[in-house]
Amino acid sequence: MIRRAVFFLLAVSLFALAVARPADTQRVVAIADIHGDLDAFVGILQRAGLVDTNIRWSARNTTLVQTGDFLDRGPKARAAMDLLMALQKDAPRQGGRVIVLMGNHEAMNIYGDLRYVTPDDYASFADSKSENRRKSAFAAYAELNKDASEAEWMNSHPPGFIEHREAFGSDGKYGKWLRSLQAVARVNDSIFLHGGLHPQFASWKVEKINDVVAAEIKAFDAYKKFMIEQKIALPFYTLDELTTAANAAVEKKVDVLKDFLGLGGWLSIHPDGPLWFRGYAQWSDAEGAPQIQTLTEAFGVARFVVGHTPQAGQIAERFGGKVYLIDTGMLSSYFNGGRASALNIQDGKASAIYMQ
Repeated sequence: MIRRAVFFLLAVSLFALAVARPADTQRVVAIADIHGDLDAFVGILQRAGLVDTNIRWSARNTTLVQTGDFLDRGPKARAAMDLLMALQKDAPRQGGRVIVLMGNHEAMNIYGDLRYVTPDDYASFADSKSENRRKSAFAAYAELNKDASEAEWMNSHPPGFIEHREAFGSDGKYGKWLRSLQAVARVNDSIFLHGGLHPQFASWKVEKINDVVAAEIKAFDAYKKFMIEQKIALPFYTLDELTTAANAAVEKKVDVLKDFLGLGGWLSIHPDGPLWFRGYAQWSDAEGAPQIQTLTEAFGVARFVVGHTPQAGQIAERFGGKVYLIDTGMLSSYFNGGRASALNIQDGKASAIYMQ
């Protein structure tokens, strides 16, 4: 009996140790801004041992964190989304996990700030009925804008534009997925996000930050729906067009849209918000060290891992390893000297992985 009891206690102890250890030893890999460069993204996934030659998950219980900005600038943003969505479904079969975070460019696409969407990106949404959709869309536009020029409108709304806007809407395939993404994620002893946490948010919880960003996007969708229903705007309107239409409506005493016009101060859009803040890259060592110390202590983590500000091909470690800047300009055709990279975190140590 004694021997059996001792064996049982030993087994329980070993089981408890096995449960406790993964938080310390689990491998976490972070990859930053993809910007539509599907080929480079696949290359660094394979280089890091996350996917096989069939681009299927092969990293067992590893966690991949993609810190946002997979959209815009490059030619294959839609395909990059498709791959991320597929990996999110594939990884759990081996006990792995793929966390995709929202970057400022994802928020921009949700809101209709389309400055960086490429012709190739629009074209990836076009089909045999795109021309008819464009003509119908312009006819609707002309009813609200009597002096509209068809030639100018067609030029600024290429084939695939209408479909792109529909797909990114609150009921669209990609729109639904984008709206499910968080702004900030904590994995083990690290916090991951796109831009950075300004010191003014040191008293916030990760959950609160995510809730506020999600609530803002939900509010935007509600305002847009109201404007469409009241024939103030059309579903494919850009952010500039929505703002112009809202201003005109407020002048006509549609006061409910006054708050919408203050969206520049929203957390998801503000320069000091988590999707946009660049302080970790821009602070001097003397300026940043005490602020990062405050933040790591406040959130109880060892480090912050962020993208957003390109580092010309080299992951930058700052403030004694409390910050890693991992956007290395993957889209090298846009960022001179850029290359794909990944940050590997395991056993409390961080190391860089690069494409040769």
